[in-house]
Amino acid sequence: MKKVILGSTGMEVSPLIFGSLPMGPLQAGRSPRDGGRLIRYALERGINMIDTAELYENFGHIREALDGYRGRCFLASKTHASDAETARRHVERALRELAVDHLDVVHVHAARVADPIVERRSVIDALLQMREEGKIAHVGLSTHYICAVRKVLESPDIAVVHPLINRRGMGILDGTTEEMAAAIAEVAVAGKGVYAMKALAGGNLIGEARMSLGFVRGLTGVHGVAVGMLSEQEVDANIALFSDAEFDEDQWRLLEGGQRHLKIMERFCKGCGACVPACTNFALDIVNGKARVDEQRCILCGYCAAACPEFIIRVV
Repeated sequence: MKKVILGSTGMEVSPLIFGSLPMGPLQAGRSPRDGGRLIRYALERGINMIDTAELYENFGHIREALDGYRGRCFLASKTHASDAETARRHVERALRELAVDHLDVVHVHAARVADPIVERRSVIDALLQMREEGKIAHVGLSTHYICAVRKVLESPDIAVVHPLINRRGMGILDGTTEEMAAAIAEVAVAGKGVYAMKALAGGNLIGEARMSLGFVRGLTGVHGVAVGMLSEQEVDANIALFSDAEFDEDQWRLLEGGQRHLKIMERFCKGCGACVPACTNFALDIVNGKARVDEQRCILCGYCAAACPEFIIRVV
């Protein structure tokens, strides 16, 4: 794959970025050893950026992949903290568990915060301080809001934006695909690095994977796309796609034939409601004392699984 420069960061990254969320305990539940083996496979075939987060609980998987690896790998993490002290703790945990001396990007992870520049000001300031300390190279913003992407235009402190976008608009909280695409183009022109998330709407668009990934790749201002992958076949297929190379049509049909869904083990659900506010897309509710998912709204992010005290929600 030809590398691209991520905005004004100077980072020369692969346009296909390894989205590590699916392999952790919120989704597939791969062991660090198995997950690390797949990430290493991807690195050795040209992917050079990994996207993770405090919430994903998969730093061990990435550490396994990087053990002994001599190539350059850019690491982007996220903190969902709402205060400076917790944000610092999240970053320091990432550094410790990944066994690295700095992170290339740390995002303010504020999917459901319409104005994170104001509401997460203390977190941004904490990240900027850690940038001064050499623990972070660049501060970013991860969001599902169009208005939040546009707010970045007013903030020279934010160097990278990680917005949700897909051709169906699933998961965008305040507008359409076209409006999010316009906002992305604006921040890219302003020099911000942009790599997209949820191009497949958390798996809902797997049946149209090539078309859906091609759509997001082709948007003005999108430098890269984070894609969750769980097999060597998926890695190979996506590398071929992002390299504009041919890939076996029968293999693509198999890959696009898979579907995922949110599984709530109803028998064990106590109806506490902890999952409801954790859902970034308002797809959960408590009905007759049990959690229920609206599959038309669900983007299979798995954040509800992290919030469930009974550990009975999974993306499968």
